[in-house]
Amino acid sequence: MISDAPSTAEVTGRHAEATGRRRARLLLLLPLVLFFGLVLAFAMRLDRDPSRIPSALIGKPVPVFSLPPVKGRELGLSSNDLTGDVSLVNVFASWCVACREEHPLLMRLKADGAVAVHGLDYKDESDNAARWLNSMGDPYRRTGADRDGRVAIDWGVYGVPETFVITKGGQIAHKQIGPLTTKDLEETVLPLVHKLQRQ
Repeated sequence: MISDAPSTAEVTGRHAEATGRRRARLLLLLPLVLFFGLVLAFAMRLDRDPSRIPSALIGKPVPVFSLPPVKGRELGLSSNDLTGDVSLVNVFASWCVACREEHPLLMRLKADGAVAVHGLDYKDESDNAARWLNSMGDPYRRTGADRDGRVAIDWGVYGVPETFVITKGGQIAHKQIGPLTTKDLEETVLPLVHKLQRQ
């Protein structure tokens, strides 16, 4: 009597064929899954404010440094200048487009006298930095020329502009990455400055 039941070899073959088809489908879906995973990760990163990147130096003393003044200025900038009063250190450069955006706010801070603002001129040519401050206005009480960028590296600077809030004791209390905005000043920087001044 002839049986219609498939042989063991046929069953094994069909099973292997089905498994192969499933693997092929999964391999086709894998790039799609990876693509959507990357899109999701990218979207989550876009939601983050780059100016809120934490700094390892928050709560620590400013790095020890001493810089000569920018050409045409009398006062350079050193770590010793950053104790006694609450102050801001603004990292800028004449070649920095975003520095031009925030410059009027720095000039306003100088006019208001709310807090001393010091400048750290990053990787700039002496003549260019002097010309820039002469034409745009000089909001800084002291300005250090960091020609090779080594001091900025010690400060953990990602790029220009960046602004640091410094306590009376010479510690870094806050780091603002990117150009200051009116909102940054009114909601974050100045409230922190006033709080530190009262301490």
